[in-house]
Amino acid sequence: MKTYTGQSLREMYLNFFKERGHKVIPSASLIPENDPTVLFTTAGMHPLVPYLLGEKHPAGTRLTDVQKCVRTGDIDDVGDERHCTFFEMLGNWSLGDYFKEEMIPWSYEFLTGEDYLGIPSDKIAVTVFGGDETLPCDNEAAELWEKAGIKKENIYFMPRENNWWGPAGLTGPCGTDTEMFVIRKPKCSPTCNPDCNCGAFLEIWNDVFMRFNKQADGTYTELSQKNVDTGMGLERALCVLNGKSSVYETDIFEGAIEKISQLTGKTYGESEEVTKSFRVLLDHTRTATFMLGDEKGIVPSNTDQGYILRRIIRRAVRYGRKIDLPEGSLAKISEAFIEYYKNVYPELNINREKIADELIKEETKFNKTLQQGLKEFEKCINGIERKNAFMSQKDPNYVPEKVINGKQAFHLYDTYGFPVEITDEMAKERGYGVDLDGYKAAFEEHQSKSKAGSEQKFACGLADHKEATTALHTATHLLHAALKKVCSPDVNQKGSNITEERLRFDFNLPQPMTPEQIKAVEDLVNEVIAKDIPVVMKELTLEEAKAEGFTGLFESKYGEVVKTYTIGDFSKEICGGPHVESTGKLGKFKIQKEQSCGSGIRRIKAVLQ
Repeated sequence: MKTYTGQSLREMYLNFFKERGHKVIPSASLIPENDPTVLFTTAGMHPLVPYLLGEKHPAGTRLTDVQKCVRTGDIDDVGDERHCTFFEMLGNWSLGDYFKEEMIPWSYEFLTGEDYLGIPSDKIAVTVFGGDETLPCDNEAAELWEKAGIKKENIYFMPRENNWWGPAGLTGPCGTDTEMFVIRKPKCSPTCNPDCNCGAFLEIWNDVFMRFNKQADGTYTELSQKNVDTGMGLERALCVLNGKSSVYETDIFEGAIEKISQLTGKTYGESEEVTKSFRVLLDHTRTATFMLGDEKGIVPSNTDQGYILRRIIRRAVRYGRKIDLPEGSLAKISEAFIEYYKNVYPELNINREKIADELIKEETKFNKTLQQGLKEFEKCINGIERKNAFMSQKDPNYVPEKVINGKQAFHLYDTYGFPVEITDEMAKERGYGVDLDGYKAAFEEHQSKSKAGSEQKFACGLADHKEATTALHTATHLLHAALKKVCSPDVNQKGSNITEERLRFDFNLPQPMTPEQIKAVEDLVNEVIAKDIPVVMKELTLEEAKAEGFTGLFESKYGEVVKTYTIGDFSKEICGGPHVESTGKLGKFKIQKEQSCGSGIRRIKAVLQ
């Protein structure tokens, strides 16, 4: 049996598609480019949405990559055998080029070919879309699989919830898919299929056939082109290919496991509780390392991406305490991941010092109040139990309460820094719940922004290319250039978020802007708008763009050919678009707020009137 490493699988996958006319493109940032529909890049297709909708990609119509991704919905499940918040997605793309007829035979060849994964064909099962009231079943995909070499009895027609993918956010490209599974043991029953949880089938790959665009009102329209979008999760694939029972038992985590063992004296696998703590530390430290090392400059905070980062760091600290991890150890575990990934993702090595500083700072901050917070948590539990005992004596029919109220949960957050999700998890460990609605109400009373509130803000996306968001996107270019002229030429974009109502722009600056600087930036932007300057797009090689002085993050973000946007002699930026034709279409630019959003990072919120 072959043994695969993360690097060998990355290289094999990319080379396979390079040989079939695909251009290798680099991973995009974990922070979506001007897309407020989600907090993080959740799938390989996410950065490519404009091109799936019909915009021309500088590298052509056949692409392949390994994309950094974060999915936050499973944070509380991390600690089991398979869940990860950060993962790498191997993918290939057809932007209006090939479709099922080419992709399914290629998938079969990569899975079964002796020069590739070499999985016996009788050990592969596939699922295809089984049809519903809107679309017929995908007989074409089933026939292509059978023709390629998959046994008919291993082809399963499944409902929409199994074989429909997308969009990555609330709106965007989507379509039916076909999923591939490795058969690891006999079926548990005659009706067993790949949706069964018995462990007979483990998914390894997914081909999405994108024909539709989901609208904000929930309806679907046909795309102008048919696309293929595939996704193979690297960690899951390594686990399956190497015959391991857990994604944490691959070379990706070896160095970090060794480091945790050195720091704690514990051994991965020695008990269920120890193993869970190892896995939480491994996943959360790796995820935090990639968030902190990202070119967009995320730091812990109480809102948006920074809230998620703070939450996973603090959850890692709590699980570290369970296995006697010394204070200040997360930065040491992070070092093991930086060493493993530094040649694949050079931004981690470039930001090595920042990653360590932020981890140490956040861990120290939480540790200062953690012990007191744990005592306060015990007080809550003991108070409820005393009340239950008293009431039970008075009334034999009394039903004991097992819920921490919202005000208590908010107090643990506001005073001791416990994200409500940590309080909820700790409560569940003791057989209790948390009144989350009451917590939200307490949060609103204190005019704070809850995580749920931040999620509700993410309601529409630049992926729709609506007129308002397109105008605001162009305005961010003018704002960026004006900040460089007024504040410092060293100012660089650290994040951007656009809705139909406003733009939000994060940038590095060690001190708050003065009122005079804010007015000067506003005036500069409005001067350029008044001149009605054309916005000129030109495709250049990356080296040409550098030589001509275009603004961009050049470490690993862009491909060989990039789109550049010039606005007179005021702004020159690399960007994927879209933009207005000239600045006169923007209206009046107004800064509503300038504030801190992290250490050395400022945030501007602005509108076009």
